[in-house]
Amino acid sequence: MAEPIRVKSLDPTLRDEVAGLLKGYDFSNCLSCGMCTAGCVYSNLIEDQDPRKFIRKVALGMREELTSDPFVWNCNMCERCTVECPMGVNIAAITRAFRGKTPMPPGHLQIIADDHMRTGNQMAVEQLDFDETLEWLEEELQAELNDPTYKVPLDKPDADFIFGFNAREVKHYPHELQTILHVFHAAKANYTISSKRWDATNICLFTGKNDEFQEISRPLFEEAERLNAKEIVVTECGHAFRSTRMFARTFWKGKPIPVRHIVEKYAEWIKDGSLKLDKTKNPLPVTLHDPCNTVRKEGVMEPQRYVLRNTVMDFRDMNPEGKYNICCGAGGGALAVAATKGQRMIKAKPKVDQLVATGAKIGCIPCHNCIDQFNDMNKFYKLGMKMHHLSTLIENALVTDEDLENEAGTEETV
Repeated sequence: MAEPIRVKSLDPTLRDEVAGLLKGYDFSNCLSCGMCTAGCVYSNLIEDQDPRKFIRKVALGMREELTSDPFVWNCNMCERCTVECPMGVNIAAITRAFRGKTPMPPGHLQIIADDHMRTGNQMAVEQLDFDETLEWLEEELQAELNDPTYKVPLDKPDADFIFGFNAREVKHYPHELQTILHVFHAAKANYTISSKRWDATNICLFTGKNDEFQEISRPLFEEAERLNAKEIVVTECGHAFRSTRMFARTFWKGKPIPVRHIVEKYAEWIKDGSLKLDKTKNPLPVTLHDPCNTVRKEGVMEPQRYVLRNTVMDFRDMNPEGKYNICCGAGGGALAVAATKGQRMIKAKPKVDQLVATGAKIGCIPCHNCIDQFNDMNKFYKLGMKMHHLSTLIENALVTDEDLENEAGTEETV
């Protein structure tokens, strides 16, 4: 039997404070029916992972209990509970609002935010390091493409889009950025990268500190405006995409700038013939993870499936999929709190079961945060799978000049 909520003191002003942060949210919408707890796949795995109790504590004004409630930072803010709520109560938004009232977030979350505000990116990459990495990638692509004239289009005005990416693609995984730029080149994309502000991530999506959230996201929009880019395209990073769109909807006061996910551009280029792919180059069975911030929260769920059906021979969707898919267990900032790894692996088990059920050999994980979790669970549970971003699978399937020459030679022989 569940432990009863123990009330030390009630503070009715708490509910109004949180409601104010959510533009007057009405807590009477909560019916206390428990469907949120039933919808949370972790409520039976992790102690005190009960969204119904959390929202009732806020509604009752249990300020003292909430300051030490592990739910506040254990919640992955995935919104799986909201899918099941008959009233559409967004507990992730309430959690974020309450987090914003916390003086110091746990782990490295505040350090990441401070680094981003100080240096312009979440991993404190200095300008010289960024410049040298882009120069090195340029040289690598010149060799790979056999084109000594290839240039990364920095600060190019009037481009179709400005590309915002994740600082880890510069600091730790430049080969992933190289892959993306290779695909852009194959599609003959008219794009640009700002030499000043290029990191689209925003850890304050998880800390709930809106002043810092705005300070971090605004410069990317200012760069898009300065360069007169038609839209912002965000890399395979769920929280970067969500935070960039959230800033555009909620805080940006300049000229409207559309924000799109990179998978949407990939689908567009395949449809119009800009990207020519040979899916026989990806013969192994592939399954797809739906990052919560991209799919459940922002509704982008079909473009990546369209791309995969044109990129791999054997695409196997998970069950459930789309907005009902299960969180990987690392969202809500959990990946930035080292002490949560043990809990993350417990939370990973439902996702592991989904993966195994597909029989796939490759997991397509279109999110930087999620792929770290998938790599961890792959090792922990000894799955023996390969985890790739969608961009990697696309690059594998690109039709090269050599492919076209071989095809022409075959036709001549026939």
